[in-house]
Amino acid sequence: MASRREFFNAFRKPADLVSSQVSKEELVVRPPYGLSESLFQSECPSCESQACVASCEQEIIIIRADKTPMLNFSKTGCTFCDECAIACPSTVLDLEYEATAEKINARFRISTEGCVAHNGVICFSCKEPCIDDAILFNGMFNPIIDEDRCTGCGYCMARCPTQAISYIATKIDTMSNSE
Repeated sequence: MASRREFFNAFRKPADLVSSQVSKEELVVRPPYGLSESLFQSECPSCESQACVASCEQEIIIIRADKTPMLNFSKTGCTFCDECAIACPSTVLDLEYEATAEKINARFRISTEGCVAHNGVICFSCKEPCIDDAILFNGMFNPIIDEDRCTGCGYCMARCPTQAISYIATKIDTMSNSE
């Protein structure tokens, strides 16, 4: 009889696939409260304080090689606590940017091949931490993400036992104009 760990590992994405996705430029997911990518590129590289990183209790803000912040959902998600925007010494992150205040520039997807629920196993690991009720199930199986409700917090991705949830980044400028 296979162990539970072996069962879930059968659905995991290969590690090299995950790391190759993260390294792509288009997958840069910024902290909330940002108005534009150009501000991240122009202001953040000269910031010595890295106050956004230090202020994040969830420890999901990391600094990239280009000295700009991004979010890492591998362990947990964003609570939209406002602390990164409050700590930001410039106007890159600002509570005044209402259109981006509680939305992260990421769209999440559930892989039907990797998701155990899509394969007939009862699993609500992604739904349980979703405070926005953005993950909907067709009965006990077949979860989908309601993009209108999803804030991109990343908790579903961090909690998925098979890493069946992935994301793509969206343009911050586009996101703020569509709200």
